[in-house]
Amino acid sequence: MSDSSSRASAGPAAAALPATVYLIAMGAFALGMASFVTAGLMPLIAGAFAVPVAVAAQLVTAFALAYGLGSPLAVALLPAQAQRRGLLLSLAVFVLANGASALAPSFASLLALRAIAGIGAGVYLALGIAAAAGVAPPPQRGKAIGVIMGGMASGTVLGVPLSLLLAEQLGWAAALWLVAVLGALALAGLLWQLPALPAAPPIALRRKLALLADGQVLAILLVSLLAAIASLGMYTFIAPLLAWSAQGAPMSATPFLWAWGVGGIAGSVLAGPLADRLAAPRLTVYILLLLALALCALPLAAGWSAWLMLPPIVLWGGAGWALQVPQNQQLLAARAARGDGNLAIALNESALYLGSAIGAASGGLLLLLDWSARTLGLGAAAVAAVALVLQLAPWRRRAR
Repeated sequence: MSDSSSRASAGPAAAALPATVYLIAMGAFALGMASFVTAGLMPLIAGAFAVPVAVAAQLVTAFALAYGLGSPLAVALLPAQAQRRGLLLSLAVFVLANGASALAPSFASLLALRAIAGIGAGVYLALGIAAAAGVAPPPQRGKAIGVIMGGMASGTVLGVPLSLLLAEQLGWAAALWLVAVLGALALAGLLWQLPALPAAPPIALRRKLALLADGQVLAILLVSLLAAIASLGMYTFIAPLLAWSAQGAPMSATPFLWAWGVGGIAGSVLAGPLADRLAAPRLTVYILLLLALALCALPLAAGWSAWLMLPPIVLWGGAGWALQVPQNQQLLAARAARGDGNLAIALNESALYLGSAIGAASGGLLLLLDWSARTLGLGAAAVAAVALVLQLAPWRRRAR
């Protein structure tokens, strides 16, 4: 009796994930490319449209602002019974906006199209995470979310260098065509494979906005914000930290950026099965602890040798990307009864982009004030430690 029951309970956990999850992850791969490739294309785009590089950089701003601010509003306005259509439509908008970007006749039109692509990307990821968790068996929901985040991390690590190499040979538009083609392949697969998604009860917009008064959701979002300030903010300053470590000697940042990205892929993939075995709040504590320790070790290793930074960079990238698996899992669980978990996930993505912007701006200000790059690493570790303390606070209340 006990043997058969254990086999029954192990069966769903051991089964393969539905193909739909991997198709959603393919779309997330294209999204990861689109989110970061524009930064590498800026010199080519600036030359093509005869604008300064500082002006071309606003393409990144337009995408990020639309992603972080526009997508939660779009998700909030989406009818509860249109989740499947919303997922497919948002991916279609993303694909068309990237294809149109490659054909943009002017810089102004390209700027508008990057904003449209950002909205489509943000809505797709929020609905895609919720859909992947919905179609996966309950014991594998954490793994499904991990696959989606791993797809996005892979798009950043593998897709961006590939698209930039293509752009060097065929022009900047070729990189955006590659994003559009990969997104179109994912869209075709989802049109064929994506099942009907369970419709949540209709919720008025006013009730959806009440989510912002949910203390549990706000605490989760605050942890994501602080972690993004520490992790994504520090990512902006890998090159200055390398220069400080090498004492001004020329040194390529590429191996270190690859190490960060490879760690991100591994962390996303490994966090999924762990999230199915450990309670999400507990897993978040472990990941935040690892993030704080890795960021603290980073400037200490840099003081000895730049190459000694590789292990903490791998751990830092792994922890930074892995964190969003239990965070999204907690948000879905917190709002499952309300039927607006996808909106909570969209707000979490906004917190990540806002945290990245705050971290980059704060670090840049500190460098202008002649703070060393080493101090930035220690500051990032301190911010991660604050997020860890915040995550531990509910446990202390329950203990009392």
